[in-house]
Amino acid sequence: MNTTTMPEASTMAQPAKLLYTAKAHTTGGREGGASRTSDGRLDVKLSLPGGPGNGTNPEQLFAVGWSACFLSAIKFVAAKMKVRLPADIAVDPEVDLCTGSDGYFLKTRLNVSLPGLDRQVAQSLLDAAHQTCPYSKATRGNIDVAINLIEPGAAQTHGGKAL
Repeated sequence: MNTTTMPEASTMAQPAKLLYTAKAHTTGGREGGASRTSDGRLDVKLSLPGGPGNGTNPEQLFAVGWSACFLSAIKFVAAKMKVRLPADIAVDPEVDLCTGSDGYFLKTRLNVSLPGLDRQVAQSLLDAAHQTCPYSKATRGNIDVAINLIEPGAAQTHGGKAL
């Protein structure tokens, strides 16, 4: 097996303690392929976004992974700031697959609902979570990201359909 190691300035500047390594095996790509994690907890069929088939696509997997991580970052930051979070906190991610003159790219929005919190406190939590979340760090400067504080009960829509 050939391995290419890409130097990463951010990990070189600080000592790293490995917490977890996710391992998966993917075949066939997004057009009828499949992915399975080494522990078997995730075993999915893949399909093209908006295309036929009953599989998921990488953009959906990215949206789910990032939003789960971001919500955990909010909880982490809230505990440090001694802010009590509402029970019905939610993150509704949107990941756009786009194409332009230089090829494919992603645009994202994390729409966060923190009902009952003062808007300024809620915004401070989101700003700090965006600095803490590993997915946010990985995307910073690489893709267009919007972190939106939404009003509780505001219907999220995509393509005219309520989510």
